[in-house]
Amino acid sequence: MLPFIRSDLAQFTAYKPHPSSDTAEPVAIQFDRLDTNESPYDLPVEIKEKLAWTFGQVIESNRYPDGGHETLKDAIAEYVNESANLSSSVITAANISVGNGSDELIRSLLIATCLGSEGSILVANPTFSMYAILAQTLGISVVTVGRDESNFEIDLKAAQSALEATQHPPIRVVFVVHPNSPTANCLTAAELTWLRSLPEEILVVIDEAYFEFSQTTLVGELVQRPNWVVLRTFSKAFRLAAMRVGYCVGNPDAIAILEKVRLPYNLPSFSIASALVALQNRQLLLESIPETLSERSKLITALSPHPLLEITASDTNFIYLRLQPNASHPADTTLKSLHQTLRNQGTLVRLLPGGLRITVGTPTENTHTLNRLQTALATLD
Repeated sequence: MLPFIRSDLAQFTAYKPHPSSDTAEPVAIQFDRLDTNESPYDLPVEIKEKLAWTFGQVIESNRYPDGGHETLKDAIAEYVNESANLSSSVITAANISVGNGSDELIRSLLIATCLGSEGSILVANPTFSMYAILAQTLGISVVTVGRDESNFEIDLKAAQSALEATQHPPIRVVFVVHPNSPTANCLTAAELTWLRSLPEEILVVIDEAYFEFSQTTLVGELVQRPNWVVLRTFSKAFRLAAMRVGYCVGNPDAIAILEKVRLPYNLPSFSIASALVALQNRQLLLESIPETLSERSKLITALSPHPLLEITASDTNFIYLRLQPNASHPADTTLKSLHQTLRNQGTLVRLLPGGLRITVGTPTENTHTLNRLQTALATLD
């Protein structure tokens, strides 16, 4: 370590992007990229042409982007109200903060709540790894609890004990995903009851990155819960992963703090334009969701009967594949073998300590996934 670097970063493990990008060598095969929960579909040509026109005729590259995001916030507020069946006046631009992906918003929330040893965070693993990673980069303590292995519900007894026992510093933020990644399940009634019971000095961050697939949202509760915020993204169903646009919905006072914390001009003009065009064309872009849900059902139906596999229901655009307990096949070794075999044959999936997370792709990609998995499983047998 360089002498001017914080000592704790020596033990820090950074987030690893696409496994296919860990080498500069050209790849010999065309991968089915089912490892990052993106949409398998690019933007329609007519939308790309509109954005190309916008870049050529409207955007001035020598000028800074719109730093206030007011037009985009108005459009997001309209969509949020529509998506939650709320009247048009419930969520306004004052309830919205826009970030360079949800990652920036998570980081801003951490800066606003826990920096300077003022607080720690609580997460229930397995879950989205960036909550802990971003906290660690800021020197913020991370308290972890487990989940029920059958339905992935947070260990609520352990979570409540952690809140009571963690005092120096106290837990200031609880992160949950609705539905969760990688386990693909929505929050249960018991989890929601617990979240509603938390005192106002604890911020509850509800990540709804997969809302468009689950159609289950807690936005309607934000009005009476000033200590709750909801995160959403344009990276999944809206097909804008390359543009890095996320947004936070919350109490105007909390949003005002986020606006203080975020970097100025945090979104490029082209990203702002892309999000606006996506919202204007949301019916067209979201037309692919029924196919994704149908393909997801086909994958689950085809894989569930295999005696080695355990696959639970999914409310997202991915499935979570675990192994049945089997003494002759150690889980970690078998998962690594399946992951590597799929990669060798051209399918990238996410390898996690407890299972494989597989994005639902196009029908062709999903056929590849099934065939390659069945071949790999036959080899194990």
